[in-house]
Amino acid sequence: MLSTAFVEIREALARVPFIAHIETEEDYDRALELMDELVDDYDANKLLIEVLAVSIERWEDQAPEFSDFNAAVDETDRGIAVLKTLMAQHGLGVADLPELGSKGNVSKILNGAEGKKLTRKHMEALGKRFEVPPVLFF
Repeated sequence: MLSTAFVEIREALARVPFIAHIETEEDYDRALELMDELVDDYDANKLLIEVLAVSIERWEDQAPEFSDFNAAVDETDRGIAVLKTLMAQHGLGVADLPELGSKGNVSKILNGAEGKKLTRKHMEALGKRFEVPPVLFF
């Protein structure tokens, strides 16, 4: 015999099944709308947010409309992505990173020019500058 809690959960999921599994773009849109509402009171809605986030993430990982984006993300050097994010957050340009050398060298590293990558020394210097663990740039 199922407890009352299981019955209530089953009934709730029958009304809003996209919380646990998104099957259509319409479900995805509804899930995003609900997420926007839930995050307004994060503490009260934390568990539901966590379940819904898994459903949204699964959809975004598998839906055809995200395939090009996901492929681009997979090809992106994670360390460079972190560096670009930090640069944007701090309003920095290629001339503002002496840790990486000249403006030309910084530009080549950021654009993935042949043979130009962040070195261990670069990563350590960037970690110190931005007060983050250097491993973020690996």
